[in-house]
Amino acid sequence: MMSIFMIAMITMAISLIVMILATILSKKTIIDREKSSPFECGFDPKASSRLPFSLRFFLIAIIFLIFDVEIALILPMVMIFKFSNIMIWSSTSLFFIFILLVGLYHEWNQGALEWTE
Repeated sequence: MMSIFMIAMITMAISLIVMILATILSKKTIIDREKSSPFECGFDPKASSRLPFSLRFFLIAIIFLIFDVEIALILPMVMIFKFSNIMIWSSTSLFFIFILLVGLYHEWNQGALEWTE
């Protein structure tokens, strides 16, 4: 019991020493106005540095993430196929896929899947 306590104390001491050294060594000593500016080439920006973001692209990315998560939820269903009742597994799988298809139909009906207008 004492050896586990000693190992834990040594580990915590080493971690604390490394964190303190990293904090001390990572401090910037010279803060330069030019280095902290967004443009280091010496020219003043003529326009805003913010580019407009496409809301269509954002919606497509969100839809992709939703369906990506749904695929991650469907894949384990194949693994539990042989351990579960076939009727319960089938009804759960079909209900899950039905919800996905209804969501896809709704997105298609709303026009969120059309990239160009």
